[in-house]
Amino acid sequence: MTIAERLAAAAGAARPTEAMRETAERLVLDIAGLCVGARRERYVAAVLDSAEGAGASTVIGHPRALTALDAALVNGTAAHGEDYDDTLEGGPVHAGAVVVRAVLAIAERFGLSGADGFAGIAVGAEATCRLSTVVPKAVRKAGFHPTSVFGAIGAALGAGVALRLPAAALAHALGIAGSFASGIIEYLADGSWTKRVHAGWAAQAGVRAALLARGGFVGPLTVFEGRHGLFNGSAHTTEGDWGALLDGFGERWVAETIAFKPYACGTMIHPYIDCARRLAARGIAPGRIVSITCEMAEGILHRLWEPLALKRAVPNAYAAKFSVPYGIAAGFLLDGAYLDAFTEERVADARLRALAAKVSYVVDPANPYPRAFTGHVRQELDDGSVVEERQPHFRGGASEPLTREELEAKCVANCRHGGWSEDEARAVLSLARSVFDAPRVGLSSRRH
Repeated sequence: MTIAERLAAAAGAARPTEAMRETAERLVLDIAGLCVGARRERYVAAVLDSAEGAGASTVIGHPRALTALDAALVNGTAAHGEDYDDTLEGGPVHAGAVVVRAVLAIAERFGLSGADGFAGIAVGAEATCRLSTVVPKAVRKAGFHPTSVFGAIGAALGAGVALRLPAAALAHALGIAGSFASGIIEYLADGSWTKRVHAGWAAQAGVRAALLARGGFVGPLTVFEGRHGLFNGSAHTTEGDWGALLDGFGERWVAETIAFKPYACGTMIHPYIDCARRLAARGIAPGRIVSITCEMAEGILHRLWEPLALKRAVPNAYAAKFSVPYGIAAGFLLDGAYLDAFTEERVADARLRALAAKVSYVVDPANPYPRAFTGHVRQELDDGSVVEERQPHFRGGASEPLTREELEAKCVANCRHGGWSEDEARAVLSLARSVFDAPRVGLSSRRH
């Protein structure tokens, strides 16, 4: 059997745990709040405007109902657009924005049960997470976005499981999705918007692949390990740890460890923000800081630190989400980096830019990335003294997970940011608790 056939067989036989159910509910909760939070953004309007046909699938926060394909595209883009969605330590990859939106779109379109939706989300998220660990760091190094590449595969598997496709059709869906998987990371050059659409593109690609396989279309069954397969194309190798994908699939759930972000920016920046917040809590005046030096992992250099002049003086709000210097400045001066830290007006703030200009780095060859995301901020003050903070883990991850209450508070805050009332936000919390028990998936209101 090929790897795709083995994965399809394991997915069809998977039995998600209660812990995975809790994770899936958290994903629905977090993603719904993020879609509402971004619903008035220009990039969401542009993607919504590109949709042509009406359908049965909800676009969260909007009165239009679209085809499953277009709903997955719009919702996936909104969910990932502010870089505030879930992640996997060790990947990293953002499974929820892709898989949740793909599976719920297909579930609404075909009137599937909540149980089918849960099965699809669980399996799709698991595949996305595991795929990101087959050849760690290689996909990004090759210039591709793992969420877009692996998300298309996970979404295809999740949508296919929700539709109860047989194993043979699931394997073909994986093969088809391999041709749809894409997403380059050149957005890093100028803070342009393409990363925002990657999750939506992967979600609709997965839906299309599952529907094609449902209709009898065939794809290459050697999509993963083949000479011209997905890994050769996006990671420049076929020598992966296939056990990381297949061993215990459907029995041991890696996706149970999915982490949820406390800040609206690149995951690896978060520990640096926490360090900056703790330094600010000591009462240090910004004007006393002469320089800031951070120890960092070589693996995040090209995305979050270089070119250093650009990362210190970000050209726009989206570019700020991928700048450690800006994140440190926001943590120190704003006590965090939430949605309001990433507006065009905010990133032009002279105080933030002056502090970010003082930030530099040194590479720590012993840094454990990507197994762990760490932070370190060392400040030299005007009297020659030095203060510093370290953090060995990502807050929101396995070492310090967000509580359900914290995640619900995040959801409500994001809904408020998107212009919704408290009652409308509370409806999202209720939806997350009940969606998997419904005899037929429906988001009850087009606004939700």
